[in-house]
Amino acid sequence: MKIGITQRLFLAILAAAFLSVVSMFIIMQWSIDRGFKRYVGSIEQTRLTRLAGQLEERYATQESWDFLKNDPGAWRRILVASIPDEEPGTPDRARRGQNASPPDGKDSRPPLPPHLGRGFAMRVFLLDTGKLPLIGPKDIPANAVTRPLHHQDQIVGYLGLLPRKQLSDEHQVRFLKEQKFALAMVAGMVVLVAAGFSLLLARRLVRPIRALATATDRLAAGEFAARVPVTSGDELGHLARDFNALALTLEKNDQARRQWVADISHELRTPLTVLRGEIEALQDGVRPVNPPAIHSLHGEVLRLGRLVDDLYQLSLSDLGALTYHKEELDLTSLISTALAPYRQEFARKNITLATAVPWEKPAMIFADAERLHQLFTNLLDNALKYTDPGGEVAIRLTCSDGMAKVDMEDSAPGVAKEDLDRLFDRLYRVETSRNRAAGGAGLGLAICRNIVEAHAGSIAARNSARGGIEISVTLPLAEGNR
Repeated sequence: MKIGITQRLFLAILAAAFLSVVSMFIIMQWSIDRGFKRYVGSIEQTRLTRLAGQLEERYATQESWDFLKNDPGAWRRILVASIPDEEPGTPDRARRGQNASPPDGKDSRPPLPPHLGRGFAMRVFLLDTGKLPLIGPKDIPANAVTRPLHHQDQIVGYLGLLPRKQLSDEHQVRFLKEQKFALAMVAGMVVLVAAGFSLLLARRLVRPIRALATATDRLAAGEFAARVPVTSGDELGHLARDFNALALTLEKNDQARRQWVADISHELRTPLTVLRGEIEALQDGVRPVNPPAIHSLHGEVLRLGRLVDDLYQLSLSDLGALTYHKEELDLTSLISTALAPYRQEFARKNITLATAVPWEKPAMIFADAERLHQLFTNLLDNALKYTDPGGEVAIRLTCSDGMAKVDMEDSAPGVAKEDLDRLFDRLYRVETSRNRAAGGAGLGLAICRNIVEAHAGSIAARNSARGGIEISVTLPLAEGNR
């Protein structure tokens, strides 16, 4: 039989409550026994004190203990007279005094009260000055505790009481039984209440776990909209918030994946449609087979190849499969190498290229030269494509706080503020209708972000004061150049 978490929690809480109640019951029972015996002992000591006073008074009148030997009933009468408030059935002559004698002259032994006959009288003993037994049990331990009896400042005997081994009075025994029974009833009621409370608490604790398990099953089945209510601020509430965050991330990733597949299909469909149309035109004789037609087909194939190559590069960078051969490099030299082939292109488009790079001062970084060349080439290519003729592009390099920062700023056209954060998303273009021959597939900046992050750096976009976009790339300097 499989035990669920509700039953486990219930049994754990109930076991803890049961052990607590049992421990309390044992301690209370021991405390009651000990306390009641102490109480009974204090009563007997009071009786012993009264009895000592009675014996000292009787000894003062007789000046010896012979009266106890000559009158066998005297000891019992003194015992009864020592507690006159607790023996209502005592004969009148015992209340009138210890010197009274039976009217017929015969030996009379008044019956002892039950609380004396069953305990106290059986354990009290009297010793003479030599500590020899006069009255009491036969076997008196040598180390028995006694109290001296005095007459005219002299010790005339010793009175003692043997310790009680167990309660013998039926009233006392019944009282203890009643108290223990009441305590057992209370303990049983507490266990029952704890069982009910444990069951409710276990169900209350397991309810959010069950909701989480149900939502997890839905999530595993592909239902990424599954959420669980957050009803507390404890660990379960924190777990519920983490689950909701996970479900939201998976939902966004699923949407991004669907959008990714749709965008790739759309990007591939366009050059393939163009190729198909031109080839069918050649087949039907609508368009003659000549070098311009072949050149057009070749251009479409090149664009399709670039798109597939960009997709492949992006997938490798996403998986971390791009090979990086890092070494200490001069960042100024990398920028200069990347700028060299673009200077004539910017001049041909009548775009002013301004650089603020300290060429004479090397900025050493630990990086892969090929990947950083790809990074700067993509950024320069975007600046060339999306800057209007007659505009300007500015590049500057600054180093501070152990970081090298490259800012590439261009002039109009710009990008709306809400689109800046999405520039690095794959297949995202601000103008979806832009000519693909100029605009590309929107993968360049996504690849740039992966390259920068692989070098422990960061890349960001913001509006430029020149009216266009400013791309900032931050990379850590090498240890010896900080």
